[in-house]
Amino acid sequence: MNDDYDPAETSGFAEAELLTFSAFVDGELPEHERLEVLGRLAADARAASLVAAYRAQQAALRALCDTPSGAGGAARPYLVLRVRKPWWQRVAIAACWVAAGAGLAVLVGSLSPRLAWQPSQMAFAERADIAYAVYAPEKRHPVEVAAAEEEHLIAWLSKRLNRPLSVPSLQEYGYALVGGRLLPGDAAGPAAQFMYQDGSGARLTLYVTAIPKDETAFRLFRDGNRRTFYWVSDHMGYALSGQLSEERLRAIAIDVCSALGGRPDVWR
Repeated sequence: MNDDYDPAETSGFAEAELLTFSAFVDGELPEHERLEVLGRLAADARAASLVAAYRAQQAALRALCDTPSGAGGAARPYLVLRVRKPWWQRVAIAACWVAAGAGLAVLVGSLSPRLAWQPSQMAFAERADIAYAVYAPEKRHPVEVAAAEEEHLIAWLSKRLNRPLSVPSLQEYGYALVGGRLLPGDAAGPAAQFMYQDGSGARLTLYVTAIPKDETAFRLFRDGNRRTFYWVSDHMGYALSGQLSEERLRAIAIDVCSALGGRPDVWR
């Protein structure tokens, strides 16, 4: 019998990589290593999905156990890694997981729709947040195609996503289009990122990708001082990311949703 926990989603990753992902989620990596992981996640959809699953697991168990956050606002992650432990620890952990699983089933069943989450949607919001963290600070190469070639940019990304895209204007909020780029997605296909910037240099990004399952929910994903409002409309996932206040970013996201043909009135 194998004493190590080896979930299918971790297959193909070395133990050192899993430990690095764990430290990344826990906020324990040095800055240069954290940036390296961000770059890896922006280019590797499978790694990004794994990290998203780890964070989702952490959030669910934190809600179950009511685990307080640390001084830096980040709670310890409950991640299962392929690290061998003494037999008595493995038995204790197994018992805890049985109890947690039973409690988690009750918890998930009692959560309101507002707090519910779908793994695939959490994953695309995670990828949008990572893409913002990687490319928004870029000075020389924030986009692949600049706003001066907006017509070409839209045609190119529409072709790659196999869906007609449009770029909403954020001029009334003081943000001008910088340009956009193509990003790796998941099994549903690649993603597009459009970047905006205001007069002070602050940036917002709009992430767009295909989503097999449609719904009308509107949710917030937060990582540190970065916020991402994300929603699904007509089998397309949209995520607006930035470092604005939650209230202001939500207002902009509602207008963006309307401009793209969504129905924000159903979740206002």
